[in-house]
Amino acid sequence: MPLYEGIGLTEKQAVVIDIGAAYTKFGFAGESGPRCIVRTEIKCPETKQVKKVLNYSSEEELYDLLVEFIHVLYFRHLLVSPKDRRVVIVESLLCPTAFRETLAKVLFRHFEVSSILFVPSHLVSLCTLGVNTALVLDVGYVEAILIPVFEGVPVLHAWQAQPRAAEAVQSSLKASLLNINSEKEDFPESTIEDIKVRTCFVTSLTRATQLEAVDQPPDVVYREGGSEIVHIPGKVRETVYEVLFEQDNDQMSVSTMILDAIIKAIYFILSSDITTYHIKLAEWRETDNLPAEWLSVEV
Repeated sequence: MPLYEGIGLTEKQAVVIDIGAAYTKFGFAGESGPRCIVRTEIKCPETKQVKKVLNYSSEEELYDLLVEFIHVLYFRHLLVSPKDRRVVIVESLLCPTAFRETLAKVLFRHFEVSSILFVPSHLVSLCTLGVNTALVLDVGYVEAILIPVFEGVPVLHAWQAQPRAAEAVQSSLKASLLNINSEKEDFPESTIEDIKVRTCFVTSLTRATQLEAVDQPPDVVYREGGSEIVHIPGKVRETVYEVLFEQDNDQMSVSTMILDAIIKAIYFILSSDITTYHIKLAEWRETDNLPAEWLSVEV
């Protein structure tokens, strides 16, 4: 924790927790980055097997998993008492109500935190940029969610989502590598994820439309566990992310999501601007001091 915290001049920093389907980021408010990023999984108290926190069958099971998981976050990684600090939960606007309520119960009843603030992930991501309006695309592990934000307000009626994200990319990469490296029976998820991050990339639109005609990027040799060698062709490295831009059965892709969100958000933005214009126009008329530039505005 920061050195100046012990001086007693400021209130203790709040704990920020962002629980994702694959990874959880957590740390202290006011710092430039999270203290740690860990997998969202914990050893189940009943079966004693490692299980993903979001793979629960009932709210009672979710409660037990969250108790164990948050205990590890506080007492193994942050090394602070939950009672001493406020909590900020960064969540998706589409987060299930059952998960949100169960998480609040765990923090209030079991860990006795003083307060909890739930903030939308699409909105707070703009704080690092210093802007109030943006088109925010969150490509997570299970799904990609796009929500426009206008003047600090998420435009919910323009939200878009598709069930293709990092998990779909890893599944495509795994199938391609098993087809090429026929001697391998399977790849661990951690290995596939490491290969994806280290060797694969999103190509440009120009190259994507001419993948068969352009020169392929160089092949890569990946060492698994320091001994086994995995051959990764350049074509696989360049095309594995194309699954995000291919239309699914609902004719949805990342490209169509962006276009549809822009079209739907335009109506909200225009209606907001027109309402603001009429309010200001009425205010100026009441004071009989109407600026000349307002007279020339056409709505």
